[in-house]
Amino acid sequence: MSNIFNNQNEDEVSTEISKTKRKEQMNDLQDLGIELVKLGKEKLAKLDLPSYLLDAIKEAQRLTANGAIRRQYQYIGKLMRKEIDADDLRKKIAYLNGDSIEATRNFHLAEKWRDKLLETDSALDEFITEYSGFDIGELRSLLRTVRREREHQQNKNFTKLFRLIKVIIEGGQQ
Repeated sequence: MSNIFNNQNEDEVSTEISKTKRKEQMNDLQDLGIELVKLGKEKLAKLDLPSYLLDAIKEAQRLTANGAIRRQYQYIGKLMRKEIDADDLRKKIAYLNGDSIEATRNFHLAEKWRDKLLETDSALDEFITEYSGFDIGELRSLLRTVRREREHQQNKNFTKLFRLIKVIIEGGQQ
């Protein structure tokens, strides 16, 4: 009879998370919260976080006392235990920071398209076929401006063109 109870207890123990493991998970979430606090407003807005978590992050950014900041980090970690997929959030942060393979690929693809669009007019038709759902007029206008600037050896809108192409590419993949 004691064997039955021992087996049952072993099954319960194996499904429960140990205290050490639970503590590691909480520390990981707290570290993720610290990463979120360090992000700027623009990046936080792109993460689509729940309003209660966003408010806690903004509060942590406002605090200056070390003890208060530490408690706020713990609170953020506790909030993230509720309904936040930590792995998905880490991937999004890595992408926003340019640390992911996909972000690097999109960066190089945008560079390639920028150079190709500046070389020939036919590349624009190819780009429009590949990606849709964007303001074609804005892209055409910016291309004309950058070509004109290149003739005068200026690069005022070169980066703006790159950013627009990158946004279009990223929008076409979602």
